[in-house]
Amino acid sequence: MAKAIPIMQNVPLGTDPISIRRRIEVMEKLLERSFTIPGTRQQFGLDVILDLVPFGGTTIAAVMGAYMAWEARNLGMSKTQVARMAGNIGVDWALGMIPWVGAIPDFFFRSNTRNLRIIRKHLDKHHPASAVIDL
Repeated sequence: MAKAIPIMQNVPLGTDPISIRRRIEVMEKLLERSFTIPGTRQQFGLDVILDLVPFGGTTIAAVMGAYMAWEARNLGMSKTQVARMAGNIGVDWALGMIPWVGAIPDFFFRSNTRNLRIIRKHLDKHHPASAVIDL
């Protein structure tokens, strides 16, 4: 039997704000903070790794990031907020389209972390019961 990826364990499937919050937090961690460079505290994720695959990898990462915007739309976030998220994804995609070198700016421009911040702000305001206290 195949083992589950630790980051993907216990991801809720519901449509309630708490489940959606957990799913987008897991997606952001997978794309932006899955690995740590040994000897440093600098983290990177699948987004940077996929940028090393010319053209197709960047597009796959953008589609994965677009999932977060889709979940935001399902939460009823405003068109302005979703457009800002799409802009972040677009900039990330455009930077990543530069073969090999595109991984460098993507390492610093974390569109998925920016989008998670936008979604958390909305959830904290409109669905305060979904807030999680990080220890």
